[in-house]
Amino acid sequence: MPAKSISTQGDGKTFEQLRQECLQKKRLFEDPDFPACDSSLYYSQSVPINFEWKRPGELCENPEFIVGGADRTDICQGALGDCWLLAAIASLTLHKETLARVVPNDQGFDRSYAGIFHFQFWQHNRWLDVVVDDRLPAVRNRLVLLHSASNNEFWSALLEKAYAKLNGSYESLKGGSTLEAMEDFTGGVGETYETKSAPTDLFNIMKKAYDRGSMMGCSIDITSSAESEAQTASGLVKGHAYSITGLEEVNYRGKKVKLIRIRNPWGQVEWNGAWSDESREWNVIDSSEKKRILQNSMDDGEFWMEFEDFKANYDKIEICNLTPDSLTDETKRKWEVNMFEGNWIRGSTAGGCRNFIDTFWTNPQFKLTLLHADDNNDKCIHATYSYCYCDEDHLGKDFFRYNGSKARSKTYINVREISERFTLPPGNYLLVPTTFQPHDEADFIIRIFSEKAAGTMYDIYMFDESIQVDNSGQLEFQEFKVFWEKMKKWIMLFISYDTDRSGKMSSYELRIALKAAGMHLNTKLLQLLGLRFADENYDIDFDDYLTCIVRLENMFSEYQGTVPYGM
Repeated sequence: MPAKSISTQGDGKTFEQLRQECLQKKRLFEDPDFPACDSSLYYSQSVPINFEWKRPGELCENPEFIVGGADRTDICQGALGDCWLLAAIASLTLHKETLARVVPNDQGFDRSYAGIFHFQFWQHNRWLDVVVDDRLPAVRNRLVLLHSASNNEFWSALLEKAYAKLNGSYESLKGGSTLEAMEDFTGGVGETYETKSAPTDLFNIMKKAYDRGSMMGCSIDITSSAESEAQTASGLVKGHAYSITGLEEVNYRGKKVKLIRIRNPWGQVEWNGAWSDESREWNVIDSSEKKRILQNSMDDGEFWMEFEDFKANYDKIEICNLTPDSLTDETKRKWEVNMFEGNWIRGSTAGGCRNFIDTFWTNPQFKLTLLHADDNNDKCIHATYSYCYCDEDHLGKDFFRYNGSKARSKTYINVREISERFTLPPGNYLLVPTTFQPHDEADFIIRIFSEKAAGTMYDIYMFDESIQVDNSGQLEFQEFKVFWEKMKKWIMLFISYDTDRSGKMSSYELRIALKAAGMHLNTKLLQLLGLRFADENYDIDFDDYLTCIVRLENMFSEYQGTVPYGM
């Protein structure tokens, strides 16, 4: 069952509620959250063209939402520099069930038409339902932004409008990441490759991704803004986002040749080298194979090229790996997915990177077991965002001081997310997600994609059961002796962590102190304790430390049905 989507409308009403209201009142929907005005188009400048907002019925006689099925030829770029988005939409059309999630089929220009449409996007681990009215920017009664090759088809133009609303304005879509758009359409996890430094088995990686239903894009780097969307002699466009729509191997002159199919979202301007639409290479291969591969071939912006030529001409590849619930039953292979959610809280779990060894160990730690090697490999491959260490329990400072990481993300960079592909032997690992600087607060999600299932463990509540009391409601002398021995231990622990004799200890050391006192707490509870008892310098004074530890002892005693200590 697909996850339920959340309405993003300011008044909290759903698409169906808004549509029914409009039908009952016999009026067309006008979106108050994204009005038909200049600010919805541009936020940093005045509108450079005299746009008019027109509904589809004002632009053609018989508007339709989708004509003959949504496909990649429905996506023609307009005046907005959002080829990255169009490349993602073109890839989306190759995955019909995923497309049906993003572009629901419960809408159109039939009797239920009320000038309102809705689309669904994945952000921050949830599906969002975005409604829009169908007033679109036009000049001289023609759409000037994203549009279909058919002048009476409007799903792609309305999808662009919904995505513009999600991002604040149409101008926000000028320049962006194809990979992030793919993730927003699927809930998948992305990875990027530089073709000039890619692994030797790049074609196999991409073919496996294609077989798993992954969405893929590519682009050619530019060295200056003057090169942006400049066309090369071979028919390729620099600084422009393309979709990857197929990978094949063919028999050519007695050897296997690897081919890749690419689409230009302009719907025209194609590669004119080897294996292009009219090249002589096609005349040498088997006619049935040629027919199969070149079916529906035309000057539509889509073309084939040899994989080596592709690597020589293109610079970057983006792959969005889909989660199993985004794939059809017919998909050849599916990823196994594990997910962790957490947060960095200053004073307890915002430890920063390994440069800050005194606090690095306090970052959240997640345990992962890789049980089986991948197919055709003696190691496990998975994509994730973190450091990886072999481990058993929540590890302390000394472990990280004397042990290197088994794998790690390449660099810290200010982007929405990062991902890496690691090749690791079966075994037990610890994932440590971090920010670069300590004390930076944020929520995070870690998703692990593996070919074979991976086991996970979460940290749990544990406590010392050495105190036995009689449930009388009073402390007998023997019980007081037990309590006093505990109190002396707690005091000595505090002194040992108050290294400068200031009467305070670092809140980042609270986990170790509590563990030494026989209290093993999970990360969420430690974060709450840090927020409750630490000061603005992430220190805890003796009184607050003692209050904290006695309250925890009381909690454990109540859990066991014993008499708590007063404090």
